[in-house]
Amino acid sequence: MKNVIVGVNSGICGFKCRISAERSEKRNIRIKITESDCELIQKYSRLLNDISLKDLFAPLTKNLIFISAEQAGCHQACPVPSAVVKACEVAFELALPKNADICFIK
Repeated sequence: MKNVIVGVNSGICGFKCRISAERSEKRNIRIKITESDCELIQKYSRLLNDISLKDLFAPLTKNLIFISAEQAGCHQACPVPSAVVKACEVAFELALPKNADICFIK
């Protein structure tokens, strides 16, 4: 896929964002996170640039996507870093685009 766009509604904080994942080279994806009023996500966006296949599949403690989220101060339950992973997988054509939800059942 050439360009993948994902919308994220982060939940109780009320912040939303748009993630764009576009191949910049054969093995790199350029990430842009826009339309967020969350200062932490704005900082996170500035820390992320290109994601390589190696970055994408690194263990959590060595994964650029999650290390950058920690450096930005993102909450552990923030769904944005996971959405970045999914967008990259689709942009690399390693997964199909399919919505995911976290729903509380009463």
